[in-house]
Amino acid sequence: MNKDQPHIRFLFNGKLQELFIDDESSISSQTTVLEWLRSLGSYYGVKEGCAEGDCGACTVVLGELIKGKIQYKAVTSCILFLPYLHGKHLITVEYLSSVDKGEYTLHPIQEILAKHNASQCGYCTPGIVMSLFSFYQNDKQKEDINTSLSGNLCRCTGYESIKNAAHEIVDWSEENEPEYKFDKDHLAVLKQIKGDHFFTTHYYQPQSLKEALKIKSEKPDFVIVAGATDMALLKTKKQKNIGDILDISHIEELKKVEKRKTYWEFGSGVNVEDLRLLIRNEWPDFKAVLDVFGSNQIRSVATLGGNIGSASPIGDLLPLLMVHQAQIIIQSSHQTRVESIESLIQDYRKTSLLAEEMITKIIIPIDKGWIYWSEKVSKRRQLDISSVLASFAFRLTKDRKIGAVVLAYGGMAAIPKRASKTEAFLLGKPFVEESFLEAAEIINHDYKPLSDVRSSQKARILLASNLLKKFYYQNQ
Repeated sequence: MNKDQPHIRFLFNGKLQELFIDDESSISSQTTVLEWLRSLGSYYGVKEGCAEGDCGACTVVLGELIKGKIQYKAVTSCILFLPYLHGKHLITVEYLSSVDKGEYTLHPIQEILAKHNASQCGYCTPGIVMSLFSFYQNDKQKEDINTSLSGNLCRCTGYESIKNAAHEIVDWSEENEPEYKFDKDHLAVLKQIKGDHFFTTHYYQPQSLKEALKIKSEKPDFVIVAGATDMALLKTKKQKNIGDILDISHIEELKKVEKRKTYWEFGSGVNVEDLRLLIRNEWPDFKAVLDVFGSNQIRSVATLGGNIGSASPIGDLLPLLMVHQAQIIIQSSHQTRVESIESLIQDYRKTSLLAEEMITKIIIPIDKGWIYWSEKVSKRRQLDISSVLASFAFRLTKDRKIGAVVLAYGGMAAIPKRASKTEAFLLGKPFVEESFLEAAEIINHDYKPLSDVRSSQKARILLASNLLKKFYYQNQ
């Protein structure tokens, strides 16, 4: 690659930014957006509070040209690597206000927050401003306020004043929008850059699936990342070097979604927030879990394929995909194969993927004959890891007996796992209270969970049992 050409091009607060990153550069491909912003010496609106994407003090907004329209999303900059910015528009809180002869002019969102006394210490306020800025730009409604603010902590004001401000922002007239306009044409030019796909000997960012599979074939040890919301924690929390990276976040083929007559087809690069919005009317059980999957900032970056490939015992999507009998499409440069979640996930953080393979699609059948139900239990409602996640699917016969059943739990074993003994007991039983009360006593034969900081073994067994009863009482 020509060393005279920039590796990363993006808009930064309305102006073109070009960054050189190579193996000898002071800026690493694993430098986070937060680290880079703080190093500039004049962008202190972003703060490091948790370094894991939970508190929202480092929230910024990204603008991206998608299907001819700029879409905005709030993201946490502390767990976002710089190369992710390529071809996008990075917006920080400093861009929203202006200074003329020492006098500040606030953005209307900032003025509304001040009017409602929604800022005290100010540490978290810039992140809240950016979340509300994204909220407004995306034409959200009042019922979306809590969801949009779920990734921002504030320990000073409480949330009533912030929510009151958000309600006023929903009604705020576009006539009050500041005069600056985001450069759609400039983003279009950046998006068309194909040859400048940013790579060093330790970091590749291909623009096509074909290219990604070729690289993975030639360099099977490269770690695949898309949003890196999980992988980035190795750097920010454990100060580890992730190693050689294959960044697939710019591959449009992996972001495609198609709905057929009998199934949905999702690219593995579809982010969790888009997934949540797409299936909210199709599968309420899916939406119930995705509503409390991380936060809006994390869902906007985390991907469907990433949550599957991490093979985490508390990966929120895995039990859901089990009960919906999803098929995982796996590709290499020379073959395509299909696996179920049960066969893909082999052990703690271990999958059946070969070194040269990657997950490319997820197929989820559409079948109206099933009753689906899911619930996540955690110590706090938002932004928490599951203590237990239950996901169930039942098909009833005409005489209301259980003709088919799938019971999947996360957090109960080293991998998400079906309750096979309990399933076998329920199969053929009448769909009545007695069947479920008896089945609830069998759960302890299916699992021997660990005790940890999230829950004790005894509590997990009790939760798993009670969730089965709760399903019946809500669906009888």
